[in-house]
Parts: sequence; C-alpha cells; structure tokens
Amino acid sequence: MKEYKLTINGNDYAVAITSVEDSIAEVEVNGTPFKVEIEKTAKEKPAPIVRANKPAQVETTVTRPASSGGETIISSPLPGVILEIEVKEGDSVTKGQKLMVLEAMKMENAIESTTDGKVISVKANKGDSVLEGAALIIIG
Repeated sequence: MKEYKLTINGNDYAVAITSVEDSIAEVEVNGTPFKVEIEKTAKEKPAPIVRANKPAQVETTVTRPASSGGETIISSPLPGVILEIEVKEGDSVTKGQKLMVLEAMKMENAIESTTDGKVISVKANKGDSVLEGAALIIIG
C-alpha cells in the first residue's frame, strides 16, 4: 500500500492507494474509500491477459531474448510471490505449458511457457517475492 500526503488548494489529504487493477485504482482519502479510473498513456506496457480459469491463467507478456542466442527469458507479468514451481533445470517444455504459479493481488496466476524448449535455468524459488519484469525461467 502506498501512502501520500497531498495539499490541494490549501487542504491536507492523507491518500492511500490500496490496489490498482487495469485502469481502476482503489484509494482511501482521509479514510474514505474511492474507486478511481486511471487514464492510460500510450507509453505504458500492455496489461497481461487474464483468462477466466482457476487458477487464473496469465499470458506472460514480458519475454525477451537472453544474452546468448536462442534463449527466451520468461519474466513475471506482475509483482507477487512464487507459490509453486512445476519445472526444474533440464526439463523439456512446450509452448503453453504451466511453469510456475504466482500469487499476485490475492489471485493465483499460472506462468506459462511462451516457447518450446529446454529449461536452462530457474531464477526464482518457491516463496520468493518477485517484481514485475523479474526473470523467472530461461528456456533454450
């Protein structure tokens, strides 16, 4: 939760941002809850795609080539905590296969492979807190 002290037209406000999901932020201003719509700018990254399954399936939108050719880094689409790791180094994986479960905003999100290949490295451990964009698994 982020907290701010704002002064607007000479009036003081204590503002706490309790959650942000898509373009809606839940905030408290001097203890009164509000839902605020946030206008997205063109420079923002696209939000991850969430499918309506249990656990929620998050299509990982943050993948990039690793430093050596032919490798793909599967990164965290949201900040959260790693609940499960379904693969280990050396495992063969297919596109769409569940690799991990990430708890974010009180929801379980399946992190899936974006490519076929072999797990070269698992960069996170069960129970780790990770930030958005953190490398989780390298597939080659």
